[in-house]
Amino acid sequence: MAIPPVPWAEIDTVLLDMDGTLLDLHFDNHFWLYHVPEQIARRDHIDRETALAWLRGEYQKVAGRLEWYCVDHWSRELSLPIAELKEEMSHHIRPLPHAFDFLRAMGAAGKRRVLVTNAHTKSLALKLRITGLGALLDEIVVSHDLGAPKEDARFWARLRGVLPFDPARALFVDDSVAVLAAARAAGIGCVVAVTRPDSHGPERAVADFAAVVSLAELLPA
Repeated sequence: MAIPPVPWAEIDTVLLDMDGTLLDLHFDNHFWLYHVPEQIARRDHIDRETALAWLRGEYQKVAGRLEWYCVDHWSRELSLPIAELKEEMSHHIRPLPHAFDFLRAMGAAGKRRVLVTNAHTKSLALKLRITGLGALLDEIVVSHDLGAPKEDARFWARLRGVLPFDPARALFVDDSVAVLAAARAAGIGCVVAVTRPDSHGPERAVADFAAVVSLAELLPA
């Protein structure tokens, strides 16, 4: 669905996802679908395709739950030093095109820039350190601290307790349709999907939400 002009005069708070919205999801996709399977294949003396097939099953068991995003959970379940492996690949962490320009523009316009992320605190700390993203944000809310992922209505109810804001005067941008649906149900006034969260991947069709390839498309003309 094409994006209508954002009613910026009616927006005070800009809520933004991190991975796939501000930062390139290619890092995460490559890490979980290539690097981790390679580690398991090497350790267990199996081919990477077999390791990946098994991993997909493990991922699916906790899809949509905090465990899916939890570095400690996967370190235990896979017997791998996930945080250390991410550190080894950290040179691949980078922002999506125009993402930081968008944040600067929002700051200049006096909008409150809030990161709302499902990323585990260890992953978040790494990405903030590598990218300098934190300097362009006013506040950060981590779903692990609220005990529910953004896909869950409880996250949005609890968000109001730690982040006083008017949902009707908020813009929220994310690459997950499930998360966007939860935000819309919680009364967020303007929700927008990112259709190309992985710079190495194809653009995805999104039918039920306003959608953009790049955050630059949201800026006033």
